[in-house]
Amino acid sequence: MTRAAGSGARRSRCPRCGRPVLQQLVGRRAALSVVADDEQMTAAAAEALREPNRLHWCVRLGRDGPDLMWADCRTRRTPCDRPHVIDHKCTAPQVPARPAAQRRTSRPTPVPAGQLTL
Repeated sequence: MTRAAGSGARRSRCPRCGRPVLQQLVGRRAALSVVADDEQMTAAAAEALREPNRLHWCVRLGRDGPDLMWADCRTRRTPCDRPHVIDHKCTAPQVPARPAAQRRTSRPTPVPAGQLTL
């Protein structure tokens, strides 16, 4: 299993829906920024919820709190006994994008209107 890049998962809330989530950089070289639901489940339950773009993670509980690790439980001969979490899928409505702010310049342009500058 791949160890975490940081010191473990940080508990917080989703800014859109408010559900409790775990956030952590997972991996050794190119770490993934993981945001997973804080609801722990069995490996089989997490595998059932897994989708192509929604992964599940093994949770190792240490003295510093939860630590998310890559769930390679399918390759084991015995069932994984650690709790699992799954990537967060926000249920809140999408926030509309803000229109781009118009740039204002307080100085007049140094060239007459219609002339190109280099």
